[in-house]
Amino acid sequence: MENFTFYSPTCFVFGKDTESRAGGLVKRFGGTKALIHYGGGSALRSGLIGRVTASLEKEGVPYVLLGGVKPNPRSGLVYEGIGLCRREKIDFILAVGGGSVIDSAKAIAAGTVYDGDFWDFYSGKPIENALPVGTVLTIAAAGSEGSPDSVITKEEGMFKRGASGDAIRPRFSILNPALTQTLPPYQTAAGITDIMAHLYERYLTNTKEVEVTDRLIEALLLTMIHEGPRVIANPNNYDARANIMWAGMMAHNNSCGVGRSQDWNSHNIEHELSALYDCAHGAGLAVTMPAVFAYVMEHDVMRFAQAAVRVWGCQMDFAHPENTARAGIEALRSFLTSIGMPRNFAELGAREEDIPALVEALCRGDGRQGSISGFVTLNEEDCANIYRMMV
Repeated sequence: MENFTFYSPTCFVFGKDTESRAGGLVKRFGGTKALIHYGGGSALRSGLIGRVTASLEKEGVPYVLLGGVKPNPRSGLVYEGIGLCRREKIDFILAVGGGSVIDSAKAIAAGTVYDGDFWDFYSGKPIENALPVGTVLTIAAAGSEGSPDSVITKEEGMFKRGASGDAIRPRFSILNPALTQTLPPYQTAAGITDIMAHLYERYLTNTKEVEVTDRLIEALLLTMIHEGPRVIANPNNYDARANIMWAGMMAHNNSCGVGRSQDWNSHNIEHELSALYDCAHGAGLAVTMPAVFAYVMEHDVMRFAQAAVRVWGCQMDFAHPENTARAGIEALRSFLTSIGMPRNFAELGAREEDIPALVEALCRGDGRQGSISGFVTLNEEDCANIYRMMV
C-alpha cells in the first residue's frame, strides 16, 4: 500500500424528505446568497425546486436560479454561471440534480473566484479555491456528490475533460433515494454502470498488498449485482434505491482508492464517445469497459481472475487463469446487458468510420501527447484497437 492523505469533509444527510433541510444547510455552511443550479424541466415539474427554494426562503437565504444543464455538461453554461455569480455576488452554489449538474456547479464554483479561464482547471491546473458547493442528489451514478472531481465538455473542439481539488468537494450532500424512483429504467441502469465503472477503475491497480480496498470494492460491486436487477424490476423499491445511492457515493469519494494506483482509461476512452455522440456516460462505459479489460487483461491476469472469482463467482482455473479472467469480463458484459445497457457501437449509436477522429481527440486533443496512462499506458494504435473491439 502506498502513502496517502484522505480528506472527505462532506456532511451527508440521507433519507426521505431531506431536501427540506437544504436552506438550513446552506446557512450552516456560510451561504448568504445562493445560486440554485439544475438541469431540465423535470426538477421544476416535480416540485423539487419549489421545495428547495421554500427551504431557502424559510431560512432567509436569497437565491438566483440557473437551469439548463445537459448530460455531458457544457462549458458554455459554466461561463454563463460564472458571470451570473459575479454579478449577483453569489457566495454559495446549490446543485439540484445528478452528476452533470453537480459537475457544472463545481466548475462554476471554481471559475467564479479565479482570474483566468476556468478551463485551465480542466487542462491540468489544480483547483485550490472555490465557492462552497452543496448538492441535492437526484440520480445515483456519478458520485460527484462526495468527490473532489468534475467533468466538463468544452464546446470548442468537444473535448471532455476532468478537474479535481478538495476545494470543490461538496460541503453537504442531501441524498433522498425517493427522488430517484421516477427515473426511467435506462437512466437507472446507466447510473448503475457508472458506479461499477468507478469501482473497477480503482480495482485495476499496479499497487500490491491492498487487500482492504480490494475487499471494499468487491463488496460494493456485489451490492450493485444484487440491487441492480431488483430496482430494474421494481423502480419503486426504496431499499434497493437507498443501497445503490449510498454505494454510488462510496464508489467515488475515493475511500476505495486510497493507497493504490488507479486506472481511468475506460473513462478516458468513453469520454470521447459521449462527447461526440452525446450518449449516456454509463451506456458508453457499458460498451467500453469489456473491450478495455479484454485488451489489457494479460498485463495482470490474476487481478482479473481475482475479480472473476470473488465478485462474479467464477471457478478458478489454476492451470489457465486467463480462462477465469475472461469469464469474469464476460460476466460483467452479460450483467450490464441484462439491465438494459448496450453491447456495441451500433447499439450505442456510434460509427466505425469515426474511430480515427475519436483516437485523435483522445490522444492528441487539448494538449495530450499521443497516449493515455493508467493500469496500462495506451498509445494511439492501442486506443484504435480498443474502439474496433466495440464495433
